[in-house]
Amino acid sequence: MNTRAMPGLSDDPLVARAAALVLDAFEDYEARFGDLTRRARRRFVRRDWVGAQRDAVARIDLADAFLGEALGRFEALAGERMRSRSFWAAVRDAYGALTGGRPDAALARTLFNSMSRRFFLTEGVAPSLEFHDPGEGAAGDPECPGELRPLPDGAEAFTRWRAALGARGFAHRDLDADARAIAEAIAARVGGRDPGVGLLDTVFYRERRAYLVGRIDAADGPRPLVVALVNDADGVRADALLTEHAQVSMLFGHARSWFHADLRRVGDAVAFLKALLPAKPVSELYSVLGRGKQGKTERYREIQRHFATHPEERLVRADGVRGMVMAVFTPRALPVVFKVIRDRFAEPKDSVRADIEAKYRLVARRDRVGRLVEAQEFRRLRFPRAAFAPDMLDELLGECAETVSAERDMVLVRHCYVERRLRPLDLYAREMPEAPARHAVIDYGQAVTDLARSGIFPGDLLLKNFGVSRNGRALFYDFDELCLLEEVNFREVPEAHGEDETRPLQDWLYAHPADVFPELFTHFLGLSPALRQALLDAHPGVFQARWWRGIQARLRNDGYLDVPPYPESARLGAPGLSGTARARSRTA
Repeated sequence: MNTRAMPGLSDDPLVARAAALVLDAFEDYEARFGDLTRRARRRFVRRDWVGAQRDAVARIDLADAFLGEALGRFEALAGERMRSRSFWAAVRDAYGALTGGRPDAALARTLFNSMSRRFFLTEGVAPSLEFHDPGEGAAGDPECPGELRPLPDGAEAFTRWRAALGARGFAHRDLDADARAIAEAIAARVGGRDPGVGLLDTVFYRERRAYLVGRIDAADGPRPLVVALVNDADGVRADALLTEHAQVSMLFGHARSWFHADLRRVGDAVAFLKALLPAKPVSELYSVLGRGKQGKTERYREIQRHFATHPEERLVRADGVRGMVMAVFTPRALPVVFKVIRDRFAEPKDSVRADIEAKYRLVARRDRVGRLVEAQEFRRLRFPRAAFAPDMLDELLGECAETVSAERDMVLVRHCYVERRLRPLDLYAREMPEAPARHAVIDYGQAVTDLARSGIFPGDLLLKNFGVSRNGRALFYDFDELCLLEEVNFREVPEAHGEDETRPLQDWLYAHPADVFPELFTHFLGLSPALRQALLDAHPGVFQARWWRGIQARLRNDGYLDVPPYPESARLGAPGLSGTARARSRTA
């Protein structure tokens, strides 16, 4: 590459070489990322679920490990000039010229930003040392040229779907039955007509499922389309069809683990999904496609754009019970929260900062089964001092002084977690009419069940630690007591005898720190009698030690309990579909 001849590059040969080195590092990273991503197909075909989980963790860890390596290569080239800000600024300009026009320019520039910020420990933004554009997210073409294609030609929908499924190369146990079930299900859900359908070439993988993602050109406008495939002992089969915006939004939601999808142009895929799911932030779409660093970049841009267009915005204490471990603040009009670890924890908490950070790392590396909120870790954020409500700033400076400091007109937050803001379930249950409150409380029980089946015990089941999403879904967001289910000893409360019957429970019942008594959970939920009974009726096992021990035993024996990422109504063969589709599901 003749970098000296390209417009915008410095005449300094070391600058040009350094810019080329960063681009080479980016392409090296992309190659490693791609290798891990492409393995997902082999894992799915071979039903190598342990390997798939190992790859998922390795890909999550890749970015931070690679960053140190890239900085080492940069320093070996730059030598003493590594510490020169003017040198980095020149490399930034040269790198911008090298990456201009590339479809992956946003991803490439985020790598440069990560290198610069880590080396200089940048506080806030250093415009001369990084690519800083708080404008709209990275542009992409929602038509996904070269990726989104109509179904193959055919006289009828069944024939076209049979060809589309066959082109993916999976060993379906009954290809004709799958094609017919999908065609009939689409016809049933869009009014009996044969709509136009486009599918992305790339297959999306996550945990033990593969997904075909596309779009239906329905009479009422474009609708998302997802076909979920599972691979069991008898071969691959189509398990579900998702065409409702809410269902697909949750599948691509911030409470899910990241997909493995070997996309040629990630920005186009983000634009495609954004057009179908307009309420979903670009930052979350990048993250769920496995691009966590870009997701953080876009999240920060979203926050900056919000404050730029809402100069009157204030950062206030988030609604809900004041946390013993975290101080939580939020903009009034932007649905995100910033969580800062307190310097000291109130009794009875006996954790330390390292314990809390370890919990968040655990969550990032587990299958979140749609019930654990994604927490993006940020460092050295700067906010205008005037943006804080006085009481919130006093709390941060007084109780989080190891992390938060103020200097003149700015506030520095050295470390925090950023999450989507949810309505705390305890508040939601009191504020909402009976029907939505009942739905949310019952879904809380389902959330605890889903987490248990994934091998996670929330630790603290109080409603204040769960939130309700805009889709009415109960999610867990307070991770400081979370642990693996295998670490817990679930016990029944023993029968009291003699004078113990008149003494407080804690005075006569010995409990090891790992002991949990599920039958006591309902005593602390603070629900109305009607909501409490609805929860007990729907999920009695959550309050029974033997149910929890049964889940532990099944996980020990089988190693895995399935938690489908879609409702039963999305399954092929759900009520309302044709007889063929129903029969197809019953034989699965």
